[in-house]
Amino acid sequence: MRASFCMALVFLSLWSGFKACAQAIPTLGMIASLEQDSLLHAAGFSFLGESVGKMLSPSLSDTAFLVNKQKIANAKTKVYVCNVLFPSTLKIAGPEVDEDKVLNYLDKVFFRAKQAGIPVIVLGSGGARRLPDNYDYVAAKTAFTALARKMARVAQKHGIILAIENLNSTETNFLTTLQEAADVVKAVDHPHFRLNADIYHMMKENEPPHHIVAAGNIIVYVEVAEKEERTLPGVKGDDFRPYFKALETIGYKGPLFIEGRVNNPKKEIPFAYDYLTRQLREIYAGSK
Repeated sequence: MRASFCMALVFLSLWSGFKACAQAIPTLGMIASLEQDSLLHAAGFSFLGESVGKMLSPSLSDTAFLVNKQKIANAKTKVYVCNVLFPSTLKIAGPEVDEDKVLNYLDKVFFRAKQAGIPVIVLGSGGARRLPDNYDYVAAKTAFTALARKMARVAQKHGIILAIENLNSTETNFLTTLQEAADVVKAVDHPHFRLNADIYHMMKENEPPHHIVAAGNIIVYVEVAEKEERTLPGVKGDDFRPYFKALETIGYKGPLFIEGRVNNPKKEIPFAYDYLTRQLREIYAGSK
């Protein structure tokens, strides 16, 4: 009897652990101003994302950066990522690339990111990577891949992960699908140059969820917003579950960030947290 009771306790413990594991979902964050930190924290978000230009840019004085660093340290949500890495005037693809200028800029940004404790920088920068009309796309991709390898080494120097973002064709004309961005990441083959799977951009390009599965473990960061007007999840009622199922299939354990337009922050931000949490739990718990 005692042995049976002990075995039952062991089984119950294992089952509880399995359920907890099955129900674990990606930690939620949002791209937002630090001024909205308290609102995000109250809504349940653990992470916040800011912009490089506002927080880390080399154009900021040391004094301004130190003020930002203190704000980041005091935030209730962890500032996990900064985006909008390059200004549109600093080209990273096409015929006007100045590699030394690009890499020196990155070195300064990554140094400040390390100082501020921000582990991930997103490489979207649609203007900086836009190609001239009729430019040789294959040549551009080859040159960009070579530059990305050098970017990765700068990221490694500072312990930063650089996550390239798939954008949609209304924002740039270079690397406009997850599949294309993943091809570059795989070609670079460096642990500090990884992939941001932006579900909003995927939906804009009618890109299927199985491309997430094909990208597999090079995805370190994910963003989402609703397709029609880039609204926060729940405003229009978009169903992200097919994409979340792809994330669950690859065992994705990184964060999920909202990057969208907000009209009514006090209403939409808490609702978006709850809306995403429900869809994620449904998928990660294995229910239909």
